[in-house]
Amino acid sequence: MKIARAGKLLIVAGFLTTVVVHADSAWIYPESRKVDQVDDYHGVQVADPYRWLEDTDSAETGAWVEAQNKLTFGYLEQIPERQAIKERLTKLWNFERFTPPFKEGGRFFYQKNDGLQNQSVHYTLATLNGDPKLLIDPNKLSSDGTTSLAGPSISHDGKLAAYGISVAGSDWQEWKVREVETGRDREDDLKWIKFSNAAWTHDGHGFFYSRYDEPQGAALQQVNYYQKLFYHHLGTPQSQDTLVYERPDEKEWGFGGAVTDDGRYLVVAVSKGSDRRNRFYYKNLHEPDAAMMKLIDEFEATYDFIDNDGPVFWFRTDSGAPRGRVIAIDTEHPARDQWKEIIPESADTLESVNLVNDTFICSYLKDAHSAVRLYDLKGKFARELPLPTLGATSGFDGKRKDTETFYSFTSFTYPTTVYRLDLTTGASTVFRQPKVDFNPDDYETKQVLYTSKDGTRCPLFITHKKGLKLDGNNPTLLYGYGGFKITITPRFSASNLVWLERGGVYAVATLRGGGEYGEQWHEAGMKLKKQNVFDDFIAAAEWLIDNKYTRREKLAITGSSNGGLLVGACMTQRPDLFGAALPDVGVMDMLRFQKFTIGWAWVSDYGSPDNPEEFKALYAYSPLHNIKSGTKYPPTMITTADHDDRVVPGHSFKFAAALQAAQAGPAPILIRIQTKAGHGAGKPISKIIEEAADRWAFLLRVLD
Repeated sequence: MKIARAGKLLIVAGFLTTVVVHADSAWIYPESRKVDQVDDYHGVQVADPYRWLEDTDSAETGAWVEAQNKLTFGYLEQIPERQAIKERLTKLWNFERFTPPFKEGGRFFYQKNDGLQNQSVHYTLATLNGDPKLLIDPNKLSSDGTTSLAGPSISHDGKLAAYGISVAGSDWQEWKVREVETGRDREDDLKWIKFSNAAWTHDGHGFFYSRYDEPQGAALQQVNYYQKLFYHHLGTPQSQDTLVYERPDEKEWGFGGAVTDDGRYLVVAVSKGSDRRNRFYYKNLHEPDAAMMKLIDEFEATYDFIDNDGPVFWFRTDSGAPRGRVIAIDTEHPARDQWKEIIPESADTLESVNLVNDTFICSYLKDAHSAVRLYDLKGKFARELPLPTLGATSGFDGKRKDTETFYSFTSFTYPTTVYRLDLTTGASTVFRQPKVDFNPDDYETKQVLYTSKDGTRCPLFITHKKGLKLDGNNPTLLYGYGGFKITITPRFSASNLVWLERGGVYAVATLRGGGEYGEQWHEAGMKLKKQNVFDDFIAAAEWLIDNKYTRREKLAITGSSNGGLLVGACMTQRPDLFGAALPDVGVMDMLRFQKFTIGWAWVSDYGSPDNPEEFKALYAYSPLHNIKSGTKYPPTMITTADHDDRVVPGHSFKFAAALQAAQAGPAPILIRIQTKAGHGAGKPISKIIEEAADRWAFLLRVLD
């Protein structure tokens, strides 16, 4: 929405706006009132003039949101290709999608989406070739598809399903219990649950779950401390649930409970924030008065429980092995010098382990793509599972004596396909394969290694149409994340096909801070070393330009959540390098992130502004605090949601206000604020398509 002249105030959606004038054009941005808020951090005075935008429930913030959306959507509606892009996206998304089935109580359970259903539907099968029976259809829980599900967790006999309901994208969940046979919900109703599963006892009388106390204030903003582990007795009110474990002396600890397949033990992973290192406790369920036993009682490594053979517990751990190994701990002889190594560390990163048919199914990351290797109970290598191409696997659920399991495989141009693995014959066969309206043979993916600022070698995936000319004129979208030991692997996206079909290049950088190369790779991109992540991303952009895939004016960057922070930091450090920026639900205020909902948990990765040394590092790259007035920033469309209670929208609101005020160039600085949506999980397909259409339309316009 450009104007030819400036010099007067306008009213947009009933909101006072100011005219920001540039040499060759002007943009009308909603006025973002400044306040005299200054905070003292270790003697450093830091202004926070848009603090009022943190109050997302205020009438003033609501008017600001309305005005910003009117500006953004007014601009997007003028792009002629926008409707055609949305129609193509709708056609591409209209394909059947399945999750790998899992088995409980002799029945199979899985999810399916017919194509354009806002939420996937949960089904059950008596046999693999039988007729599917509807279990839960979340699309019937709200008219606009904004209610999503967590779980379900199925009881040991396959007769009951515990499931969580999330409204409008919130992390808060309300849990119910459904009878599998009748489809009827029981009276059980559990509230104030976050970051929890349901772990059934084998008698079917109830399940373990984790919850917080009811918030005393704004539920979408209040800090979440003191998670507790409870046992819910079926048919009784939540107020009568049994408190199994809490730590009133440790407000940051969280508890994830599970019941072993033999029904004998409750096992509890004890976490602290987002740190992957955990403690591990257990309780013998066969002894009613058994105490909670502390098998591992320090946060020194990651211990992922695999399975047990009576008192012997198997774990995937990075203790003594940064890239992971499998060990056995006899709980009757738990001293560390009694631990046994079953599968040693390898050159590749051990991402997950499942035990099915007395076989360890080990999923590795080899240069950020999957490799699956099978071992016997003694750790002897059996074979490697052949995979179609460079891609990623998930699934392999099952119990120790099962003879089959299911997994999915996906890659950038390989739609997610479900396979059945027969562990008696070793045969892997297609179980469900989607049909998408495109020809994968028209595209190619390659992986290259590039050099970051300090000499570190980083992988880069590049996907595009075959026959691409390396003349520097290709519109290119570079994606990254780089944090919390999260691995970014190849995956299929119907949305990205629109970009590829129009001649775009899609690149994914493997950055330090993730888990692709184990704990050392993670630590090289956290706290005082976080700048390495941004250097890696900037180096990937420069490599794409130097190798003639694109040029600065044609290069866009994108990322979500911690990836939104990545985009915000890189565009403020190198505004000259990018032709467009798409920061999504980003952590933009690195001095106040810990003050909202679960943000305190990120201190383990980011560091804390309360620590003088860590404050210095955070302040040096915090996107909000490194915006410089008079700078020509690239065209930017910030995206967030009003119900995001993971990264609260105030981050994006303040960043947009500051960026609009500082912009000295003609490029638009827009913010798209989705209503009745959250951080991303459970977002309905209709909203995903709308947002993708706007993203591609914006890039089509600003990259010319």
